[in-house]
Amino acid sequence: MATLILPGEWIKNWEKSGKHEFVQLCKELTEKTDHGNETKDIQAALYEVCSQVVQGNLKIDLVSAVLGEMMELRDDLPSILADVFCILDLETGALEEKNKRDYYTHLVGACLSFVPEAILKERLDPETLESLGLIKQAHQFNQKIVKIKTKLFYKQQKFNLLREENEGYAKLITELGQDLSGNITSTLVLESIKSLIGCFNLDPNRVLDIILEVYESRSEQDEFFLSLIKSYMCEPITLCHILGFKFKFYQEPNEETPKSLYHIAAALLNHKLIELEDLYVHLMPVDGTIVEEHKREISEAKQIARKLVTVVLPSEKSEDKEKEKEKEEEKNEKPPDNQKLGLLEALLRIGDWHHAQSIMDQMPSFYATSHKTIALALCQLVHLTVEPLYRRAGVPKGAKGCALQPLKNKRAPQPTESFEDLRKDTFSMLCYLGPHLSHDPILFAKIVRLGKSFMKEYQTDGRPEVKDKMEILLSCFLSIADQVLLPSLSLMECNACMSEELWGLFKLFPYQHRYRLYGQWKNETYSGHPLLVKVKAQTVERARYIMKRLTKENIKQSGRQIGKLSHSNPTILFDYMLSQIQWYDNLIVPVVDSLKYLTSLNYDVLAYCIIEALANPEKEKMKHDDTTLSLWLQSLASLCGAVFRKYPIELAGLLQYVTNQLKAGKSFDLLILKEVVQKMAGIEITDEMTSEQLEAMTGGEQLKAEGGYFGQIRNTKKSSQRLKDALLDHELALPLCLLMAQQRNGVVFLEGGEKHLKLVGHLYDQCHDTLVQFGGFLASNLSTEDYIKRVPSIDVLCNQFHTPHDAAFFLSRPMYAHQILSKYEELKKAEKGNRQQQKVTKYVAACEQVMTPVHEAVMSLHPARVWDDLRPQFYATFWSLTMYDLAVPHAAYEREVNKLKVQIKAIEENSEIPLNKKKKEKERCTALQEKLQEEEKKQMEHVQRVLHRLKLEKDSWLLTKSTKNETITKFLQLCLFPRCIFSSIDAVYCARFVELVHQQKTPNFCTLLCYDRVFSAIIYTVASCTENESHRYGRFLCCMLETVTRWHSNRAVYEKECVNYPGFLTIFRAAGFDGGNKADQLDYENFRHVVHKWHYMLTKASVHCLETGDYTHIRNILIVLTKILPCYPKVLNLGQALECRVHKICLEEKDKRPDLYALAMGYSGRLKSQKVHMVPENEFHHKDQPARSATPASQQNGPGSTGKPAANTSKTEEGGFEDGDRVKDKSQGTTKPVNKANSTTAKVTTSNGNGALNSTKAVKDDKEKSGKEKKEKKEKTPGSTPETKAENRREKQRDERAGKEERLLREGKEKTPKADREKVKLDEKSGKDDKAKAGNGEPVEPARDAVKESKNKEKGDRNAATATLKSPNPRSDSAESERDHKRRKLDSHSSPSHSSSVKPQFLKVRDQGRSLLLDRPLPPSSSSSTDFLLLSDNLLPPPTPSQLICHLHSSLQDSSNELKDPATKQHINFNSVARSKSREREVEKKDTESVQGRSKEKKEEKERKERKRDHGVNDREASQESKRRKDENGTNSSKNSQSASPSCDSPLTPEKEKTKRSKSSSKEKAESVKAERTSSGGKKESRHEKSEKKEKRDSAGGKEEKKQSRLTSTDNVH
Repeated sequence: MATLILPGEWIKNWEKSGKHEFVQLCKELTEKTDHGNETKDIQAALYEVCSQVVQGNLKIDLVSAVLGEMMELRDDLPSILADVFCILDLETGALEEKNKRDYYTHLVGACLSFVPEAILKERLDPETLESLGLIKQAHQFNQKIVKIKTKLFYKQQKFNLLREENEGYAKLITELGQDLSGNITSTLVLESIKSLIGCFNLDPNRVLDIILEVYESRSEQDEFFLSLIKSYMCEPITLCHILGFKFKFYQEPNEETPKSLYHIAAALLNHKLIELEDLYVHLMPVDGTIVEEHKREISEAKQIARKLVTVVLPSEKSEDKEKEKEKEEEKNEKPPDNQKLGLLEALLRIGDWHHAQSIMDQMPSFYATSHKTIALALCQLVHLTVEPLYRRAGVPKGAKGCALQPLKNKRAPQPTESFEDLRKDTFSMLCYLGPHLSHDPILFAKIVRLGKSFMKEYQTDGRPEVKDKMEILLSCFLSIADQVLLPSLSLMECNACMSEELWGLFKLFPYQHRYRLYGQWKNETYSGHPLLVKVKAQTVERARYIMKRLTKENIKQSGRQIGKLSHSNPTILFDYMLSQIQWYDNLIVPVVDSLKYLTSLNYDVLAYCIIEALANPEKEKMKHDDTTLSLWLQSLASLCGAVFRKYPIELAGLLQYVTNQLKAGKSFDLLILKEVVQKMAGIEITDEMTSEQLEAMTGGEQLKAEGGYFGQIRNTKKSSQRLKDALLDHELALPLCLLMAQQRNGVVFLEGGEKHLKLVGHLYDQCHDTLVQFGGFLASNLSTEDYIKRVPSIDVLCNQFHTPHDAAFFLSRPMYAHQILSKYEELKKAEKGNRQQQKVTKYVAACEQVMTPVHEAVMSLHPARVWDDLRPQFYATFWSLTMYDLAVPHAAYEREVNKLKVQIKAIEENSEIPLNKKKKEKERCTALQEKLQEEEKKQMEHVQRVLHRLKLEKDSWLLTKSTKNETITKFLQLCLFPRCIFSSIDAVYCARFVELVHQQKTPNFCTLLCYDRVFSAIIYTVASCTENESHRYGRFLCCMLETVTRWHSNRAVYEKECVNYPGFLTIFRAAGFDGGNKADQLDYENFRHVVHKWHYMLTKASVHCLETGDYTHIRNILIVLTKILPCYPKVLNLGQALECRVHKICLEEKDKRPDLYALAMGYSGRLKSQKVHMVPENEFHHKDQPARSATPASQQNGPGSTGKPAANTSKTEEGGFEDGDRVKDKSQGTTKPVNKANSTTAKVTTSNGNGALNSTKAVKDDKEKSGKEKKEKKEKTPGSTPETKAENRREKQRDERAGKEERLLREGKEKTPKADREKVKLDEKSGKDDKAKAGNGEPVEPARDAVKESKNKEKGDRNAATATLKSPNPRSDSAESERDHKRRKLDSHSSPSHSSSVKPQFLKVRDQGRSLLLDRPLPPSSSSSTDFLLLSDNLLPPPTPSQLICHLHSSLQDSSNELKDPATKQHINFNSVARSKSREREVEKKDTESVQGRSKEKKEEKERKERKRDHGVNDREASQESKRRKDENGTNSSKNSQSASPSCDSPLTPEKEKTKRSKSSSKEKAESVKAERTSSGGKKESRHEKSEKKEKRDSAGGKEEKKQSRLTSTDNVH
């Protein structure tokens, strides 16, 4: 019993206040109406007071008086008090303390006056009753009780025989079955029943049973019978027993429980006349049986699924059929009804959801609703619940619908009026339905429409106070979609309408939510339900059947079957189809065509399935050889492009997936983006464009579409718009561009660590090509505002986003064009003027306004010293223009217009075409033709404006602060090389831009040097390219060669386009370009020598690359050679040398590397077809060489010289070309070994600095074949006169003495170690002839102010230079042989051998970026060069994913470090003012001694005749000397030098070349001996003695050279 503890104060102050408080409490408790709880509270209060009396805390008389007063409060208080006494009786009877028992007895005796004796006799113990005097003897009272109970419960009464009469039951049935439509109520009927029971002695339980029977037959009279039973019934348990007996009767096999019984049981439960727990135990089957049945169903479903997806043999099939028949026979024996499900259905029908929910909770998930009747009953209940809300918010416009009558049951779930009400019961009911909502498509549609209505409200209602509620509702709808809608769709049979209806809801969700739902649907939903397991297996089986029969011929029939299957189970179908496509890529086309019958939801599911297949972690994205991408990835990428173009599928998910992959540093999936952009926008990226296509790509958008691509771009407007919208809506355009630009280097560093070099190159190309393609799409499809709004400025792109400069300008270029055009239009509108000159002026003004901020922004991209050579304006102009700005492709326009005219003519002549169609086609072609012509006119005007702008800008493009070679270097490093390998159009642009700068007569731009650097430095460039970059680089070289070939082929063209142009000056003057000075210009014949030299250098580099054996070298050079085939080779012997090497490659690679073999075979065939266009060397250029001079070298006119140019006079003063190492050594005081190493190093792979001016050096071996022609040429040449020789000889001696003094002063203090200084002194004493070769340091002449002297001597200097620039002389052959040895040594050391060895070095260098690697100073050895001198190291283009050379990298680092230190810089580079002073001093000495030289002219004539007689002796001496020098230099590189052997350096054989070198060496030695003898004051020495001295000097020089090279390499390492 519940206890109500009374406060202790009440007990202590009972008489004063406690009594009153207690009575008040009891009054409050009796007035409460709490469904029976008030009785318990009163019992507790009374029990508390009585227990206080028993314990002796209160007096009996006081308490009894209070209790007597309380009896008036309620009628049942005596009975309640008797219950309390009963409990106290039991408690005190068990106590040993007699006083408490006595207190209890006295208390009960005091209450006898107001508690009836009969009640006390019922409830108190007989001993207590005896002590109270209510009975006489307890023993007799117990016996009497036993007899009464036995009579009541154990003695059978024969009612039918004794008291009951059948008439009573008949009257009872009549009473219950009467018409109840009048005023008859349950109360009246109940009185009649009582009378019948009393009159006919009817059994009350049987009466109740009959009432239930009649109720069962009249179940529509719920209200009457329920009120009757409620009034008649005494205890609920009795009613449960009777119902349980009724249910038990129907639990026999083949018995069916009537629905009426379920109905009355449900009604009694609903009105709480019985408890579910009491009735549930009487129902069959038990819960354990239900769980076992559910498990068995799942296992059977899985077994069926396994059978469907596995191949079964014929014998096994027959056995399986027999087993299935046995099972069917077993099923025919119908088990008894599941009474729990019957009761559940009845509960749902009357709307008792809470009892129904309790029953379903006892069963496995979705077991109950898997029975159709229950599912339909629950659906009907949901219908009634959502009806009001659906009528308000869900009914589509124009739809009427059919109204439903609400349930009369007030206890049923309340109808929903708002979305918030759905959370009460509706969502839970739907969750219990699960996939079985499929039984009611109408309810399915209602729920979907309610979801659509909610989503619209969710998207429009932005109130913060309802935001949380809306978020909760959104999550509820997502759960319903996941657990109910999608599984139900799987069980519906081909209901396309439901699929479209569901898409109406799903399209309002973000794609992230949708894809999450699809993932759950595909991977989890099908495994939890037996029906879904079977459906999945059947779908796979059907999909396999269709895919086996799918071909191009039956696309329509198969497409319909696919569509029908996809309406319900798209995830399963597409998963299987994609797996097949990954294996068989020839299925892509028929599959894409067969998808035309899908619904919108199915297309969205297909996009998800594709992304899931791409992201499958179990699949490797590379083939097993780790060099190429897997075929499955390529197949899926192709499918993506085709499907997304043809069908309206949302692209956001796919684009975001690619973005996420890039952000994670993975570039494999860029293939997908490339395919999607190519198919949807029609923008192709290929390096296999024809020249006509490439020409068309330089025009406007219309010309590009018509003639620039392989396939005609048709009907891409809609797909392009969809792609653009997806990019802009999800803000993915700029992130994708930036990630791709950054990922190009990430491919190498983040991904390329363990990948094969070939794969790294392929991924790099894919990343780069996709960037170019994607950027082109954005530029052509985004509006001006969209583009400008999204692309930041160039400095932000490079500095903040770390975008490589080439990519940054690529992205910014369209923005600049848009801005200039819009500004130009504004200016035109502001001032109305139609004159062409006014338009051009406004255009220039618009360019200045737009590009001025860009000029300022690019300043931050490179160190400040860069802008000493290039103006930011020139840099920005180069990077911002395109081929569209430079030239109009008139031929391409004309070609496309002619095609359209031919089409129009063909349409007119075709009589089969209907007239209306013919008219439409003609109109289309005519409109297209007009568009092209208008576009051409527009481009012509634009190009004119641009050229005028460039003409105005050109004078300020290049500064004169640095030497011309440095200017060209920066141009090549920062502009030309990075852009020429960016795209095919850019390759053409770079070549045309160089030509344009030349044609504009740009000051301080040396065209010759630029071309020379490009053609003489291709080995490292080619080796460091990827495959696609090789295509572009080859195209660039081809365009450059086209220009050179045009100049070479016609003297008139050359004189028109090159003569009097500053780009072809061989002497630069401080005052600027003097076009009238013919001596400063390169004449036509010398230019042809230069071109031959370039062809020779290309051959040499090509042969070298082919002989390395390295995959990258061979592949890239073959690609480049194929590209430049129209212009090279043109010389027969060079072509034969190439053909020989390529044939060898074909033989060697046939079985080793098939891709190289295919490339080589292709080139070989095309080369043979070009043989007919090749000419002998003497036709390509005049091979006759000028007469040899007694002087080792003299200044000559431009590129015909063979050695390095003369010293720089100043960066801003005049300079000239001087030939030969000894001239340079003596005039500048530098040591011979260092310069020899420099020149030979440059000869190997790149330009040696004198650029276009060293043609004789390049073609020397070919020119030395005819001795007679050489002699005649020498005698004819004015520069070979004895006077000239004497002047040169004296000049060199004076220069040597001055330079020697300066060098000793400087080296003694700063550089030269003590031992070296002593050695220098000894060398100086040994004689004047040894001075040029004595020192091993690098002299730095004192920096004195020589401006005034420079001005005074300028005129004389020019005269002297002009006099000596007329006769080209060959270089000393002894020096050449030594240089060749050094070259081979360097080649063997530095040539890349294999990708595995080069890759680590490549990874070290590559991270500095293309521009960083190129942005470096000249090495120390180049300090003595003129404006045209630049070592090959500075000519490397930006590094690309292939091989770079470790040796090159270390030397570049050393040079960069030396240039950074200003003090060190003085040791390396000549001070320009000092050089100018030295030069003036030389000129002065020449003038004073020129008279003396003429007097000795006759003597030298005699000496020349003597030298002719001594050729044989000198030849033998020279060969011995050369052999000895090679031995001194060491043979450690002899093995490695095979890669750079004479066979690859020159088309001549090694034996011939060696012989020629020996002969020419001996000849020049004899000349040197005579010259020295004459200049030394007439001392006569024998030729033999002079020869010995010469050998000693050469030996000393070789040793010094060897030592110096070791020192240099050590510095480089450090």
